[in-house]
This record gives sequence, structure tokens and C-alpha cells, in this order.
Amino acid sequence: MGEKRPIVEAKDLVVEYGKGSRKVRAVDGISFNVTEGECVGFIGANGAGKSTTIKTLMGFLFPVSGTVRMFGEDCGTVESRRRIGYLPEVALYYPFMKARELLELYGGLQGMTKHELRERIPELLNLVGLQGKGEILLRNFSKGMQQRLGIAQAIISHPEALIFDELSSGLDPVGRHDLRRVLLDIKNSGKTIFFSSHELTEVETLCDRVIMIHEGRIVTEAPVSDLMKPLNLFEIVFSMQDGNTLPESVERLGPARDGNQYRLSINDVELYSRVVHELSQAGAAIHSTSSKSRSLEEYFIELVKSSGNEEGAA
Repeated sequence: MGEKRPIVEAKDLVVEYGKGSRKVRAVDGISFNVTEGECVGFIGANGAGKSTTIKTLMGFLFPVSGTVRMFGEDCGTVESRRRIGYLPEVALYYPFMKARELLELYGGLQGMTKHELRERIPELLNLVGLQGKGEILLRNFSKGMQQRLGIAQAIISHPEALIFDELSSGLDPVGRHDLRRVLLDIKNSGKTIFFSSHELTEVETLCDRVIMIHEGRIVTEAPVSDLMKPLNLFEIVFSMQDGNTLPESVERLGPARDGNQYRLSINDVELYSRVVHELSQAGAAIHSTSSKSRSLEEYFIELVKSSGNEEGAA
């Protein structure tokens, strides 16, 4: 199988707001790619640079330096936008328009025919949990219903890539659950998805890869499977019997010693199993084993603190 083509390409991207002494660098030299068929989560605190990056991908903002491309083209071209389904952080709709009319408008802008829209809109409303709401005025929609409608307009023309800014904003737990189901179906169909979110459960459930950003810079970038490994911590308390020596492989892991007892923390389940086996083979007395899990949110805060800005983490 050939290498998948990049859909999003950002290299040394710098974006600033304001002028002179009021100039603020919102994105500070970040580089990343999103390849065809990937689902990538873009996470960070408020003001980290997530929305600025996404607006630059859409061609709404222009970088001071660096490059950013979609489908191999400069961002913001008509051709690249036709291939993207986009949901902004704050979507404002005309309150006296009906849900059906809004979807007809967006579908028409994407080049869909009236016949295609007649077939697509009822199916789409059902998909996002708004069945039977097509003739209701948008002024009567709750924030969560508007968010569902925003997702519907983003996927109405079966775009190749989806870009969502604050994906689950305004959705209640049921809405978030329904949304994950919809996006899993879209992901399994091979679409490329790039989204920012404060809801880290979505990231764990949906994403192949995560990019964490803080104060305009990427803190870490890793596949979800690798990112989750440090979240599980296993601890072993043991002692060595008289005449038995600590296995060299275990000694290399640096167990802490307190009198005749050792305490060892491990964040890889396979290594944990191997260490327990090696200690047993070496005649060690294992006094206790325990495990605990941290959330992705806790891990993110730890990474931000280690970057030297605890105030931003708070």
C-alpha cells in the first residue's frame, strides 16, 4: 500500500494579531501534517492558538511567516474550500430561517442540486438527531441544536476533509455521545478529520493522533496509543531475599530503596508483567502491587507545567 498523501501541511507557521506594541503572536512556529484518512485532535487551553490555526487553514487569516497548505494548494482557494466541511467555534445563523432552508443554502453553495438536497436533508437531520426539525425556525433552536445543525451543514456535501473548531461546544452529554457515533461512522468511511476540543474524552475515543498546543507552540504530538501509555501507572513494592541479587534489568529501571524494600513505578503494562516475572524468578518477595490511571487532562496539565508556565495550565 502506498504512502497516504498529506491533506493538511503546516510548516513553521507564525500568525500574529495587532500592530506595533499591541502585536500578539498567537501561533509561534508550529509544524504538523494531517494525512488522508486520519482523525487528529488539536487540544489546548483557551488562548493556546487552536482557533487561530484553524482559521489560517481555512484562509480566513494569513500567516506572518511559514507555510500552510490544504490538498497541496494554498489555503483559502475556492477549490480547496469545496473539499472541506467546516464548523466554526461560534456559528451564527439567521434566526428567521428554517433548518431546512439553512441546509439548502449551504448545500447550494457546495454545488448540490435541488434533487440531491431533497434526498440528503432528511437523512442528514436524522443522522445528527434533528429528525422532524427541518421546518422549525432557528430562533427556536437551543445552542446544542444549533451545534448539531452546524455539524449537518459541514457534512452535507460529503466533503473529503472535516475541520471542526470546538467540536462539542454547547452539547449536553447525550449530544456528545450522539456526535461521537456520527463521527466514528464518518471516520470509518475514510474521511480526514481535524478538530479542536476541550472535551478530551472525544480525543481518546475518536483520534488516531493528538497534537497538544500551549501558548502558540506544540507541547507534544503523538499517536493516541502512545499518548495513553504514560497515563497508566503500575507500582511494585518488593524486597530481595538474603543471598539474592537484584536482576540487572530491574536495576536499570532505577527502583527507589527504603531500607530493605524497593519501590518501582512503571507505566507500560507489558514491562510491568515482565518485571514481576523476573523478580519472581530471582526469588524476590513481592509485598504489594497497585495500579492507577491519570486522565488525558491531567497529563496535559503536567506537560504544560513542565514547559515552565504553571499559570497557563491553571
